[in-house]
Amino acid sequence: MHRNIITSEQPAPPRGDGRHVLVVDNDPAVTELLATAMELVGYRVGTAGSGTEGMLRLAQHRFDLVVWDATLPDLAGFARGRRVPPADRPPLLFLTTCDSLHCLLPELGLGGEDYVTKPVRITEVLARAQVLLRGRSPVRDGMPCYGDLVLDDATCQARRGPRQLGLTPAEYRLLSHLLGNAERVLSKEQISRHVWGEYRANPAIEKLVSRLRHKVDREQPALIHTRRGFGYWLGCPDH
Repeated sequence: MHRNIITSEQPAPPRGDGRHVLVVDNDPAVTELLATAMELVGYRVGTAGSGTEGMLRLAQHRFDLVVWDATLPDLAGFARGRRVPPADRPPLLFLTTCDSLHCLLPELGLGGEDYVTKPVRITEVLARAQVLLRGRSPVRDGMPCYGDLVLDDATCQARRGPRQLGLTPAEYRLLSHLLGNAERVLSKEQISRHVWGEYRANPAIEKLVSRLRHKVDREQPALIHTRRGFGYWLGCPDH
C-alpha cells in the first residue's frame, strides 16, 4: 500500500453535484485516488502535478474547491496568491503531513480553509470538502448554479434546465441571494434589504417569493422553501 493512501475505507455518500474541484499533488497515486473517488460521488475533477501547474490551472479556470498538497516545494508562491479576498477565491483543502503541520497552521484561519493529514483517508477528504462547500453555490461554465438551476450574471438571466425563467430585476436579485446562500435560511429582513436596499413589509416579500417560486419550481424537485417563523431557503430537503 502506498504510504500516502489509505484505501480500506469506502467513499462517503455526499454528492458533488457537478462542482468543479482541482487536485494539486505531485504523487500520481494520490492524485488518481482522489480524482476517482471524488468523481464517483459527483464532482468534476481537474488535476495538476505541481504548484506551478496548479496556479496556471487556477488562472485559466474557475473552481469550486482546491485540494492542494501543502508539502509541495512551490507552496510559497501559492501562499502569496491566498491574499486574494475570500469571496474571490475557492475554498482550500490542504493535504499535509503531521511533521509539516506546524508550518501550515499559522496560514489557516483565513476563512474557507481546512486540512487533512497524510496518509489520505477518502472519507475524511469528502467530509471536509462537503463542509467547505456548504452554503456555497457551485459554478458551471463560470456561472453559479444549483442542480439544474443556473444563473448568468453577465446577462442577468436564469434558467432551470433548458427553460428560461424570465425573471424581473427584483426576482433575479432574490434568486441570486438565495443561491449565494444555498441551504441557509434567510430572514425576511435580510431578503428585503438585499433586494430593495431597505426594509419592506412582509406582504411585499411574500408576494415576491411567491412569484419567484411559481417560476422556479415548475419542475421537481422544488428548490425554494419556507421555514415558518424564520424565512426562506433554497435547496433540496434531502440534499
